[in-house]
Amino acid sequence: MTQIRLQNCSRTFAHQQVALHPLDLTIHSGETLVLLGPSGCGKTTTLRIISGLERCDSGGEVWFGDSNVSALPIEKRNVGMVFQNYALFPHLDVASNVAYGLRIQGLPAAEIATQVADMLAMVDLSNYATRAINALSGGQKQRVALARALAARPKVLLFDEPLAALDAKLREKLREDIGTLLRQLGITAVYVTHDQQEAMALGDRIAVMRHGRIEQIGTPREIYHHPSSEFVAGFVGAINPLTWQGETRYCRPEDIRLVPPQESSFTGEVMHSVFLGQTQRVVVRTGQSQSLQVHCPARENWAPGAQVGLHIDPRTVFAVPAHLTPSGELR
Repeated sequence: MTQIRLQNCSRTFAHQQVALHPLDLTIHSGETLVLLGPSGCGKTTTLRIISGLERCDSGGEVWFGDSNVSALPIEKRNVGMVFQNYALFPHLDVASNVAYGLRIQGLPAAEIATQVADMLAMVDLSNYATRAINALSGGQKQRVALARALAARPKVLLFDEPLAALDAKLREKLREDIGTLLRQLGITAVYVTHDQQEAMALGDRIAVMRHGRIEQIGTPREIYHHPSSEFVAGFVGAINPLTWQGETRYCRPEDIRLVPPQESSFTGEVMHSVFLGQTQRVVVRTGQSQSLQVHCPARENWAPGAQVGLHIDPRTVFAVPAHLTPSGELR
């Protein structure tokens, strides 16, 4: 297991376009760190700097354990990468794709065959060894890409939005499989995504990024229940702003319970609801001239126009601290 350290890593492209501001980051040995954020926030640039596909600006350093790998290209860093577009060789079958990196290393044929068989078993593709790549589903192709990345026994495993091209059901299944595999292997992994559910399911820690900086880093529970900014609070889930004891506070939709109006001094009118299967999202207009989202059990029936009471546990209400930009302005 390998610890990764980024020291003063930044990246500026042509025309002084800053993709990543100076960043110090430690990724612990054996953990899965998820880089989460919208497009253009710097998460993929950070991943490419770790991999060696991108060099950071002068003065920045990348360390794998006790080794400074800043000057090493990707092929000498011993990293495995899994991409959104699979990056498989269409003219090779499944086993040959998995074996490709091992052949480059010059391993004996018998050892290659053993490792390929082990990797295909690990991703549940043992019966697909001779299958053509073009005959596979999207999920199967991504499993082949994962097996190929793992076959070379990398120090670090890097994922660049690997599930973004898959449909929702397949994405959820493969997400579970990747999570199980990472826990079993204990390998240091960095996973880039813009999907909050993926981040919560896979990350030991999550680094939420914005405008080329890390806005907050912590465990999934810390990020969700104790966001450090309004941006983080809104990006990792829905939030409701409240005027609470004279100040603006926030709560999550699942922390509001609808009750008959006589059971609460905080009341409102149901505007509409959206049935989501396991739950429903009810939008309630309150006396504060604002609308609140409430997540309710699916079998409850709240008709538009109905007067309702809203019960909020005070323990679930949180404040967002004011943050300062590098220029000293509040944001």
